[in-house]
Amino acid sequence: MEPAQESGSHISPERDDEIDRARAQEYALLATLLSRSPDSQMIERLALLRGDASSLGVAHAALGEAARRTNEDDVGREYFDLFIGLGGGLLLPYSSHYLTGALYGRPLVRVRENLQLLGIEKAPERSEPEDHAALLCEIMARLVGGDITAPSGADRDFFEQHLKPWISRFFVDLQHARPAKFYACVGAVGRTFVALETEAFALAP
Repeated sequence: MEPAQESGSHISPERDDEIDRARAQEYALLATLLSRSPDSQMIERLALLRGDASSLGVAHAALGEAARRTNEDDVGREYFDLFIGLGGGLLLPYSSHYLTGALYGRPLVRVRENLQLLGIEKAPERSEPEDHAALLCEIMARLVGGDITAPSGADRDFFEQHLKPWISRFFVDLQHARPAKFYACVGAVGRTFVALETEAFALAP
């Protein structure tokens, strides 16, 4: 995927669409890997990642290598230790936790208010609060990909309000968490991608 800041008036609409498709796919990948541990089929697909010389390409290549070295059982145990655990995982991937030190805080209220304005309801089978990193990445994927009808710039507004203030810190924590091997590479992908998004939105008119 190429940095989103490369999109601009000198780039054709087709090129712009290509960048947004790549952005949506990146958010969707992060959403999937943060919502559950990958099964063997997904691990096989991730193992095909090779990357390129860009910062995100290097992170993708490392994730592909990690996928080639793991299996469904090992990565499942890693996911359990990181996010579920016996009595709670090592990491709490919620904006309320990172911004207020407690769950179900004001950041969650703001997310819920924004989702209501966008006409989005959480699926009944999703039990986690809406400020979970996976859910926020899923919303970004749908906004960028056009699956959610929203005004122009809604993805930027949502990112600035609900991801930018905290999610880089979460990805750094994930990258350096003690049991993380495969998920350390997921953290690196997330940290690198969020940095690109932050720069792109800062440069956008």
